[in-house]
Amino acid sequence: MGAPSLERLVVLNPLGEAVGERIAAVDPRLVVINDREAPGWARAHEVDVLLTAPGHGWRQAPAQAPAAWPGTLRWVHTASVGVDFFPPWLLQVPQVSCARGVAATPIADYVLSALLAHNQPWAERRVNSPEAWRREFERAEAQPLRLLAGQHLGLLGFGAIGQAVARRALAFGMQVTALRRSAAPLGEPGVALARSLPELLAQVDHLVLALPITAESRHVINAEALAHARPGLHLVNIARGALVDQEALLQALDSGRLGAATLDVTDPEPLPAGHPLYTHPRVRLTPHISWAAGEVQAATADKFITQLTRYLQGEPLADLVDAQRGY
Repeated sequence: MGAPSLERLVVLNPLGEAVGERIAAVDPRLVVINDREAPGWARAHEVDVLLTAPGHGWRQAPAQAPAAWPGTLRWVHTASVGVDFFPPWLLQVPQVSCARGVAATPIADYVLSALLAHNQPWAERRVNSPEAWRREFERAEAQPLRLLAGQHLGLLGFGAIGQAVARRALAFGMQVTALRRSAAPLGEPGVALARSLPELLAQVDHLVLALPITAESRHVINAEALAHARPGLHLVNIARGALVDQEALLQALDSGRLGAATLDVTDPEPLPAGHPLYTHPRVRLTPHISWAAGEVQAATADKFITQLTRYLQGEPLADLVDAQRGY
């Protein structure tokens, strides 16, 4: 595609005036509307480019597209990787791109923290007296803490997040095997490719879910799948709660088939009061915060500005959402 012929390009920015100033500085043809309050679709008739995120009113979006949608929109960029929080009609815009890769580093750090916490639960071995010191010292000889080195990590999904996790796990001396939709070579030295989910589940000590939610992947971790799990498996979900059948998960935890689960996502979010996952002794539950480390908003802005520069120069956008696949 060639560079777009235009005198001005209007961008709706909900990320604040500081980000708006950065966007406006990219090109004199840009007109930036900074609006934190309007729902993501409400000003589609006024702008050419929409920068948006799930929190910008989309949870209350109408089931059907508003009249005249997509208006004057040429392109939507979502400040999230998944588009499952958006209504299907969002994809009626000529181009929709996403923030793929922006949160890979903080999420990978979260995963490695979860693996270490599972292997080496320091909080359980803190001491507050000489007697406790001696008791835990003796316990360390009888029940030594486990190393990640030599353990087997499984990755269900091998996009930017899976790859970032794999690199860290390999540095710790772990064996890493991945399963993804494509059968193409993984391109990551040291990472093996599994042939099926049952094969992957049967051999790994930890399984990280790092794939998008689609009609095909919903409840991919169910009772049938968990029946193949290696006893004591540690499940880590940093993707979407609906990937897991939570009733099957609880049964597997109660039976001992699963040793533990670290869940940063659930279905729904938050879980209703009194849900057993809140208090289950084998579950570590966090409130969808694995992405929230470092300068995530700055990285999100950087991603959009890079895309905007490509657009203005007539270059193809990266990380376009495939409407058929849903990611």
